[in-house]
Amino acid sequence: MDRREIAALLAYIGRLDPRSIRTDEGEARDQLAQWHELLGDVPMATPHGWDARVAARQHYRASPYQIQPADVVRPWESYRRNRLALHWDPTPSADPDDQAAWTAELVGTRHAVAAGIAQPAYAPAITSSQEEINPRLQARLDQIGSCIPPAARAALAPFRPARAAREAAVAQGLPDALSVRCEWCLAPVGEPCRRRRIGPNDGVRAITPRATPHPGRLDLAAQQAQNTEQAQQPALA
Repeated sequence: MDRREIAALLAYIGRLDPRSIRTDEGEARDQLAQWHELLGDVPMATPHGWDARVAARQHYRASPYQIQPADVVRPWESYRRNRLALHWDPTPSADPDDQAAWTAELVGTRHAVAAGIAQPAYAPAITSSQEEINPRLQARLDQIGSCIPPAARAALAPFRPARAAREAAVAQGLPDALSVRCEWCLAPVGEPCRRRRIGPNDGVRAITPRATPHPGRLDLAAQQAQNTEQAQQPALA
């Protein structure tokens, strides 16, 4: 605010609280100089929601004490913080190889948002709509069929034999053994079967995962798949 805007703000405050009016010319000049020194970087109003007169009115609505410059600065700083918290830096239009121009555009955008000159840029929402997927991305997804490309999956197979055996069985149309709990080793759903090593005193020394499920688990998964298929078939009239 310049001195004219500070004088207008003090006149407005004087209408709300006559105690703040300075009748002596010297005192009025000192008051104007003090407020201008402390509020020189605070705007009177912005296009997007800030008004120093509203801050003054809110002060007197909540407090019986005379207003001080800090009672206007605090709401202004809160206004700036809230706007920057909502802002998501958009990609600058400057050449990314020009670091100075790139940084200057980012800083300029943030200053405009904080000063209330521009609206915050919100983060783009994540959408699952198939219509908005980039055609090149959709073609790539159709090609690999998974978030793990086939070449990477084959390279990982030696390091996760249980998962590789499960994927191979599903690819051959066999039931997924890990979809049921193993009644032999008590492995839960989704976990590979386990091999127990028994010590001389019949105690379990170690438990290691098996690359292949127990036969009983395979039979149980096949039976469950058969029951599910029968339940999905429409009842005969």
